[in-house]
Amino acid sequence: MDELLTPIMDEESPRLLQTISEHGGYAYVGMAAQAAADIRAAEAARDLAWEQLHSGPWHSVLPVWRDAYSMACLHVAKYHYRNGEFKEALRVLDMGVIMGGPVLRKDLDSAIETLSLKAREGENERFGEREANRLVSEEFNTAKALQVLPNRSLSCKLVVKRSALSLEGFLSEYFLSGSPVIITDCMAHWPARTKWNDLDYIKRVAGDRTVPVEVGKNYLCQDWKQELIPFSQFLERIQSNGSSASVPTYLAQHQLFDQINELRNDICIPDYCFVGGGELRSLNAWFGPAGTVTPLHHDPHHNILAQVVGKKYIRLYPASLSEELYPYSETMLCNSSQVDLDNIDETKFPKVRDLEFFDCILDEGEMLYIPPKWWHYVRSLSISFSVSFWWSDGGSSTAYS
Repeated sequence: MDELLTPIMDEESPRLLQTISEHGGYAYVGMAAQAAADIRAAEAARDLAWEQLHSGPWHSVLPVWRDAYSMACLHVAKYHYRNGEFKEALRVLDMGVIMGGPVLRKDLDSAIETLSLKAREGENERFGEREANRLVSEEFNTAKALQVLPNRSLSCKLVVKRSALSLEGFLSEYFLSGSPVIITDCMAHWPARTKWNDLDYIKRVAGDRTVPVEVGKNYLCQDWKQELIPFSQFLERIQSNGSSASVPTYLAQHQLFDQINELRNDICIPDYCFVGGGELRSLNAWFGPAGTVTPLHHDPHHNILAQVVGKKYIRLYPASLSEELYPYSETMLCNSSQVDLDNIDETKFPKVRDLEFFDCILDEGEMLYIPPKWWHYVRSLSISFSVSFWWSDGGSSTAYS
């Protein structure tokens, strides 16, 4: 069998190993020197790098140890590839992408592309003629949805909807003034609009990949945790989420499209993201079952949330109401509100009760523009797959003030 090609690692290894030695990684260097010929040495080097990645807060980890982890993952993946263990090799490479550094990223991506093609050989023909196995097919019951929404939902100010809004209209009416808007009819050309509601397609392009997920009600709860699991296992969890014993599992704010190129090719960056002369900052996936909640918080950038599959309820409060929404005082959570909109403690947070807000149910094929610093709460009303586009502006918008 042919080998996985790693031209950047072949060229950069001496420099990387020298840098690792300078930071005391002698044991790693010793194992890495044998990794090409000995799987046990490759796995030992990976374990040593993993320990360094977890030696303290993520921001304090030396960048070279992230590259060291990538290097060890490539060696281990080569071994599995030679043995025809394509799914295991993919799992190892995904860990290198998620936890590793930038120096060897092109080698990781190239190896993943090679392995993905190998793992799916023969599947394309079987995938051709069949009926779609829909991810979301049930009829939506608005009355039932209202029963699980926060008090006063859809009774205040609804977010305005605009069909095929021009760039000039978006700039003058919403962007410059910092006002939310739902834009319809701008996603019909996305392949994702049909492909992502096809469970077999999602399994085919992503089933063997490893992804980080959140488990628990939301990131403000004590029982919340993160896991790394196969995408196929994640799909099983969200499909069985209706059982009373299940705990919500959510693929939230993950750069899935940097990891899985086929899914990235299914979407387009909206032209609205280039208004203001800024640049795209982040492109994230949000995928989970009905009932997943992102608690009330704000973000620093302009945001377009594109609803590809399913429906979401979103509530928005303007930035001017920050004090009345009781932000956490801790630095890590200062963009999150202490108020649980699903169970408001009016004795502790009396200012919230009479605040005006905007809200909406975001349907498939719609995009919601959320201005910077606007507080927002999000609840999935069905299995839901969304994409968020964060971008900065060139300083012309008043939305930051």
